Amino acid sequence: MPDTVPEIVWFKRDLRVADHWPLLEAARRGPVVGLYVYEPEILEAPEFEASHLVFINESLREVREALRQRGGELLIRRGEMVSALAELRSIFAFVRLWSHEETGNMVTFRRDQRVARWCRATGIEWQEFRQDGVIRRLRSRDGWAAAWEQTMRLPCGQVPECFGFGRGLAGRMEPGDFLSPEEAGLGASSKPEAQRGGETAAGATLQSFLSGRAVNYRKEMSSPLTGWTACSRLSPYLAWGCLSLRTVAQATRQRRENLEEERAHGLSVDRRWFGSLTSFEARLRWHCHFMQKLETEPGIEFQNFSSVYDGLREEFTESAEGRRRLEAWMEGRTGYPMIDACMRSVRATGWLNFRMRAMLVSFASYHLWLHWRPTAVWLARHFLDFEPGIHFSQFQMQSGTTGINTVRIYSPAKQLLDQDPQGVFVRRWVPELEAVPTVFLAQPEKMPSEAQRRSGCRLGFEYPVPIVDHALACREAKAKIGEVRRREEARAEARRVYVTHGSRKRGAGGGRSIRSEWRERGLSAAKRKAAPSESSCQLELDLFDSRLRDGPFPGEMTA
Repeated sequence: MPDTVPEIVWFKRDLRVADHWPLLEAARRGPVVGLYVYEPEILEAPEFEASHLVFINESLREVREALRQRGGELLIRRGEMVSALAELRSIFAFVRLWSHEETGNMVTFRRDQRVARWCRATGIEWQEFRQDGVIRRLRSRDGWAAAWEQTMRLPCGQVPECFGFGRGLAGRMEPGDFLSPEEAGLGASSKPEAQRGGETAAGATLQSFLSGRAVNYRKEMSSPLTGWTACSRLSPYLAWGCLSLRTVAQATRQRRENLEEERAHGLSVDRRWFGSLTSFEARLRWHCHFMQKLETEPGIEFQNFSSVYDGLREEFTESAEGRRRLEAWMEGRTGYPMIDACMRSVRATGWLNFRMRAMLVSFASYHLWLHWRPTAVWLARHFLDFEPGIHFSQFQMQSGTTGINTVRIYSPAKQLLDQDPQGVFVRRWVPELEAVPTVFLAQPEKMPSEAQRRSGCRLGFEYPVPIVDHALACREAKAKIGEVRRREEARAEARRVYVTHGSRKRGAGGGRSIRSEWRERGLSAAKRKAAPSESSCQLELDLFDSRLRDGPFPGEMTA
């Protein structure tokens, strides 16, 4: 074996070998040794949970096997990143480090800064590659959509046939073992229905979506019942990099072309395909649109987009009543069946469709008047597909602190009637309500005492009474938010936020006109005229719950 210097490829949130340009370029230079480091700062972060580590390990096993089959190796280490790199350099004297850019949380942002300083100090050439449509050091949002499109049209990188003598070179060191959740102090994963990690599972999920499940995407993605199969379910694979966004975008477009060709040849093609694929493609753009916000302004992980909302909810959230409400929301015991079912479901599966995610956040922010930060951290732990850029941007959007988005306050009762009218989803996840008559399921507090007794569900005993009064909580929240939004400084802040983060192109960068929303949802002119306004203040089931604009929202493809 030649005595040569390996190329070090650092794996982070890019746990794949296909369309992996750092890996491809490194292989062109010399033998490849991959590196993954279990970093204490990440493992101990409040957003990290055992299910994340299980998914990472499943993905790493495939990466290691793929590298070994082609002569390479994946070294696994535990500890601080710079220390791990210094250890490798003492053995290999490598001169180049290859990786993808990462739009992560503040922990990984600071880590990358330390790595950059170390590389400069030691003379290491660190080559970083973009792996999605997020742009580093973006000066203006103008032209962002065109740049995204250009990135998606670039060819996908092929898997190198050989990684040289990387495995032989790596034999100088122990390859390293996978770290179990128990060893990491995270305990066993409590999500038996979570999706499995790895490039193989990612590819199978993409194939099943584009070959069949996607036909009902547009119509069925809003319900937690039908969304389980109608949604793409690709979000964890995109979040952890088992699949590149470019691969998904190009496969989706190829599927559309194939369908159009079939139709041109006189074959029968279900017309639902085209609307569903259009909706899905839009969400691929929104995926990066929201990540770009965190890349541009990392502080939004902790701070409001618009500072005029500072102090609005903090004091109440820290009060005894605020803590009581937060605990009930986290446990899925708010007395609102759809809220409780969604929370219990995500804690068991790690996934929830976007409409219901938005409802959970809206309920916590407006009904319960909780600050978005503790609720964001809690759901980050339980979302297997936690993507910091999308997550924190969406939490602020749904809690009203961006200053540029419509305030959306959901009615949990209406959502149950719309999305789970027979109560199949709710009864599965809230068994206390199993025998409750369907007519009372959306609002069990309206059930007469005798009906409560017969169903074995007494309010305040087997199932809690509503934690807050829906109409009163909505009215108070709208008044508080409205008072801030009417201030002149709020308008000035909104202009600043829009210039920095706002979408410049409807339908391509993250926004849509209400007219396109109507068309997508199939609303006739008469129905549009009759539909309730989002700003209307009706003390009914649809209070502040617009049928036009409460979904689907940007980011829905992450669900």
